[in-house]
Amino acid sequence: MLDHHLDALFQAAGDRDPDRLFGHASQLYAASEGADEPTLSAATARFGEVFDLVPPGIGARLGIVAGALAERGADPVPLAEPLVKQLTGLLEQSARFAAAWRAATGEEPPEPDDNDPEWFVGAAARLTGLPEGEAFALADAWATVYLAHMPILSILQLSPRLRAALPGRERLVEALSAVVADRADLEWLTGLLQVLEDERLIVLHRESGRGYEVVIGGIGDNFQLHTLLADVVSGPSEHGLIEGVQPDPQWVLAASDGEVDPDDLDPVHGQFNLVDAYGKWIWNEGVPADIPHLDGVRVVVLDPPPYERSWSPGRHYPMMDGRIRLERILPAEEAAAWLSRVAPEGTPD
Repeated sequence: MLDHHLDALFQAAGDRDPDRLFGHASQLYAASEGADEPTLSAATARFGEVFDLVPPGIGARLGIVAGALAERGADPVPLAEPLVKQLTGLLEQSARFAAAWRAATGEEPPEPDDNDPEWFVGAAARLTGLPEGEAFALADAWATVYLAHMPILSILQLSPRLRAALPGRERLVEALSAVVADRADLEWLTGLLQVLEDERLIVLHRESGRGYEVVIGGIGDNFQLHTLLADVVSGPSEHGLIEGVQPDPQWVLAASDGEVDPDDLDPVHGQFNLVDAYGKWIWNEGVPADIPHLDGVRVVVLDPPPYERSWSPGRHYPMMDGRIRLERILPAEEAAAWLSRVAPEGTPD
């Protein structure tokens, strides 16, 4: 049944008929309800081939359907290359739009409205000095880049494999960096591209002298890291763990793979002050990728909290499961060696 809709979709793309194209895309999504994972994944892999047949503005709208199929359970990996390629091209054109707009008007680039056809016409008309076709293409990119980034948000949250090895990542990051100062609506993607996968941390509890090696993945910010670290190192002292720091299990679920519903939970209470190997505070508002390395590994020191901290439970990226695994408890001499090399707690930056 899905193949029938896909055949019609490709026929509409070949006929350059966007109304039929979007109609068949909607029908495909409706027909996919209840399909099993292999059926969804096969259809989605084929769907990914349509992006080479359509202009980027149309592809950006089709990408919403592709991301929705991934959220419904399809393997997102085959979608990554065409979606990243499309988004990167639109970001690069958006950077050119911003530069052309400033050169032509002396103003900051405007907030786009991709639902108003007159916006494209008016914005393109103000890009004086550019051929009409190029001006319209740049205005179209500026307006549709937000839509194009939405399915990337979905597939990155859903797939640790893509977070670890995203096709075209370097060019995408460069293109995103060139426009994100003008496009605050793209900042969530910037953060998602920084998420660490299978990253080893050395965690040191200065007060007890104990140390731990953990592996993290899918953690969107240091609020989430703080909660999960407190959980993984808590336990009986005789087992080499830390007593009295166990967070509420519901906080842990909300930070890992449980339901994200902060309204139903009490605020999380911080158990530690996180400090890096150089004595600087690790702010909860930051991300694990901000934590500096010491000899090739990120080091987190757990110090007593200087004051009471609390925050809403949950995950910054609700579709992404946060993971932390205790690999080993460091032998006492190894923990002592690490602690001898880290700086005393300093003042916050």
